[in-house]
Amino acid sequence: MVSVPTITTAEGERPAFLVTRPDSLRTPLVFCSPHSGRHYPLSFVEGSRLSTDLIRRSEDLFVDELYRFVGEIGAPMIAASFPRAFLDVNREPYELDPQMFTGDLPEHANTRSARVAGGLGVIPRIVAENTEIYRERLTAAEGLARIETYHLSFHEALEGLIAETKRVHGMAILVDCHSMPSTVRPAQGGRRPDVIIGDRYGTSAAAGLVTLLTSAFSRQGYGVARNKPYAGGYITERYGRPAIAEHALQVELCRGLYADERSFTKSEGFDRLAADLRAVFVSLAEGVRQYYSRAIAAE
Repeated sequence: MVSVPTITTAEGERPAFLVTRPDSLRTPLVFCSPHSGRHYPLSFVEGSRLSTDLIRRSEDLFVDELYRFVGEIGAPMIAASFPRAFLDVNREPYELDPQMFTGDLPEHANTRSARVAGGLGVIPRIVAENTEIYRERLTAAEGLARIETYHLSFHEALEGLIAETKRVHGMAILVDCHSMPSTVRPAQGGRRPDVIIGDRYGTSAAAGLVTLLTSAFSRQGYGVARNKPYAGGYITERYGRPAIAEHALQVELCRGLYADERSFTKSEGFDRLAADLRAVFVSLAEGVRQYYSRAIAAE
């Protein structure tokens, strides 16, 4: 069992992430919500130059709550409590921008990735619309402490859920749960997608799984796109290993379906989307059980 670190917020101490487990693992699905955290560490707030409304623009609003049903279908879930603006667990652990820090970063730090160049490394420099987060540079020691305390323990817990699920079912299917702004560019044909399924362009999951999931969303009336502009990040890349029966799919939901993006509140569509998501993943779990378990595990 992984020891869960805490964060100190204005409301007091909170666990850095939450793991919810069903009574028994009745499906090979594992759910992860890395960006829905909305509990801001005090030290982070004090060091930020941004208002609350600006800093919250990077949240995957209420995604953890949309997926509260997962225990009912026999699947576990891990969700970060801290916000992605503080630490992004969907990045490599040492994907760091040297311009953000005083002091030396370790030699193994990845300082040249495209995400670092864009200000969106493991400790982001900006939030939406290229807005700088910090008043001043952080110390390298502070940045490394964040990674070693929160990033590494989060992934240790996620790895454990995947390994346990695979022991039970002979395979594991990670669903990486995200949301996207309603301003995402339209898909081919001019319609903005309601859902984007990312499988790293066919490398992180068996094709049959993508077909099952796309069909399940389409039956609920949602417009579905694949990989563009969201193919999956570090989590999908790291845990999507179909050759050894470990699959990963990223699911992006349009925030306009269920929330007011300006006021950071739920809209009337929230309950409907939550119910539809439950139906989608019940369908996926049943499809895997009936038709795909052996074939996917052998790919």
